[in-house]
Amino acid sequence: MTLRVVVIGAGAMGRAWIRTVADDPDVDLAGVADLNLDAATEAAGEGVPAARDGVALAKETGADAVIDVTVPAAHHPITTEALFAGLPVLGEKPVAETVTQALSLVAAAEVTGELFMVSQSRRYNPHLWALRAHARVFGRPGLLTTEFFKAPRFGGFRDAMEHPLLLDMAIHPFDTARFVLEAEPVSVYCEEHNPPWSWYAGDAAATATFEMTGGVRYVYTGSWCSPGLETSWNGAWRLSAEHGTAVWNGDDPPVSSRAGEVETADPGFEIAGALRAFTHALRTGDVPMGEVHGNVMSLVMVEAAVQSASTGARVRVDDVLEHAYELAIAAEPRAEVRDALHSWTSVREALKA
Repeated sequence: MTLRVVVIGAGAMGRAWIRTVADDPDVDLAGVADLNLDAATEAAGEGVPAARDGVALAKETGADAVIDVTVPAAHHPITTEALFAGLPVLGEKPVAETVTQALSLVAAAEVTGELFMVSQSRRYNPHLWALRAHARVFGRPGLLTTEFFKAPRFGGFRDAMEHPLLLDMAIHPFDTARFVLEAEPVSVYCEEHNPPWSWYAGDAAATATFEMTGGVRYVYTGSWCSPGLETSWNGAWRLSAEHGTAVWNGDDPPVSSRAGEVETADPGFEIAGALRAFTHALRTGDVPMGEVHGNVMSLVMVEAAVQSASTGARVRVDDVLEHAYELAIAAEPRAEVRDALHSWTSVREALKA
């Protein structure tokens, strides 16, 4: 049987998900929801129900799951409502607007027993999997770097953001670094600035140095306003390890200092790969990449980097986690979710579940 889903959000990304659902033989579109009902109706197409309330529409149509493609501020309320309605959720990144909300969603998934998977779509790229395969055969890693230089003129909310690069884009390479190194962040020192020609109100350039578990360093340098000789949207990567080096330009297969090929896999490509993984997880019970417990640390990296850039100090990731955990308990309106949060003996350990 096919998986019947309601897509919540009918903007440009929502329409991309609708096309992806249409192209997947294992998934059917049960409905489209958006606060703008005209946009939802147009995106849904002929014969597909549309509504303003996506969770209500999913229940009315008997859908099996929802795909949340709303703005980050809506991720927490919509995902919480869907989980407690008995609906698995595949959500766009970031998992939530803040780490505090993300921890609440981890607990909500535990309480309801429903799958909540975040689509970190850049992980679904065979060249990235090849880079990780190189990392696995090169022994102990010492340094992983990313350069990201683009000059998009989006207009709209990004131009007014306080930290446009870190908040809107850096979560992709931060999450990728965790994937390649198979390591977690320990601390970060980050500096931001805004080049004098920038068309962004907030700082559009940043350099962040993360200490990761095992002592390896991950260094990210990027700019949202760097015209000419731009990098791939995936960035340009270099891995330096005990027994070799690999570089990846973000578009083509990685190049290695060692002869011979490495074994890799076909994860699918971007959001189509994420949808395939979500469907497989629901059918088999396997834990997919992006399951909420495993995804939160990517958002923690962003929040820690922003805090470091704002204070000018190195930030310990565990301090960010503990503060968010205290706020999550204080702000949580659902008693069962608060109880789940209280049951955690360690936030780090809870996120490994």
